[in-house]
Amino acid sequence: MVFLLVNFGGPRDLSETESFLKELLCDRDVVRTKFPSFLHRYLFSKIAKKRAAKIQEDYRLIGGGSPIYFDTETIAKKISLKLQASVLTFHRYLPATHAESLQKIEECKDETITVIPLFPQFTYATTGSIARFFSTHLTSSTSKKLRWIRSYPDHPLFVQSFQKRISDFLTENYLAPHETLLLFSAHGVPKSFVETGDPYQEECARSFSEIKEAFPTALSLLCYQSKFGKGEWIKPYTNEVCENIHLFLQGRKQVVFIPLSFTSDHIETLFEVEYQYLPVIREKNVKAYRCPALNLEPYWIDSLCRMAQEIKEHKKTQDLYQ
Repeated sequence: MVFLLVNFGGPRDLSETESFLKELLCDRDVVRTKFPSFLHRYLFSKIAKKRAAKIQEDYRLIGGGSPIYFDTETIAKKISLKLQASVLTFHRYLPATHAESLQKIEECKDETITVIPLFPQFTYATTGSIARFFSTHLTSSTSKKLRWIRSYPDHPLFVQSFQKRISDFLTENYLAPHETLLLFSAHGVPKSFVETGDPYQEECARSFSEIKEAFPTALSLLCYQSKFGKGEWIKPYTNEVCENIHLFLQGRKQVVFIPLSFTSDHIETLFEVEYQYLPVIREKNVKAYRCPALNLEPYWIDSLCRMAQEIKEHKKTQDLYQ
């Protein structure tokens, strides 16, 4: 039995910031333009180079790189030990790792490779992008071996893991649910993605609906962060909610950020939430906290193992990007 754990990837140190941004911005499943491919890549390579210096400063504030690569590798090792199986990894926007990862996938002798995305909700800009990448970088025979766990937005094991994470955080910080606004902040996508059939927003809503059921006395709100560019994205925007937090509190005394679409902490939580959102709320004399992502919690790794074995509806690669 072979499993393939796939994730976003992030610069392991500051030197990888530009190559990370270039791979991300040149991915036409993430940044969609009408430019010819060569022109799109030329323009966004220049943008990546220009933005790298600023983004390096953001990464410097969170320790000089992203922990997401290291967490993913650790999770893979732990799953391998628990299941006594081979667990490969792939990091979409870390091009320095691609050749080795692709070689290991190609060398796999098993007839089936079960792909486990660390993205609970499906979007063509994450899981779909990786599926498309594999379709063009793996041999046809290897690509046909891949069987994908497409997503698991309301799978009980995922839901229960997140509920435990939130409950433990509230307890550890002596926060009463009835005095708390749980602000579920998911990564946003352009509205045009949803209008052309991307299920991401609907799947985020399903995750939100299920997880908040464990906290009936808390007030819960779903919003979307990390917008960039000029187009309209799915709403409400996290930054606008923070700027107008008193409109949403309904008497609650504190706000706790919940990283709904992030199973591993990285720049969107460690920098964006900590340095851009929490201070805005605190300036309005409201207490604000960031609940960590699931990261390396043992119960989350146990849940991933069980989901890998239990989820029966495995999709072919072709089904995920068409």
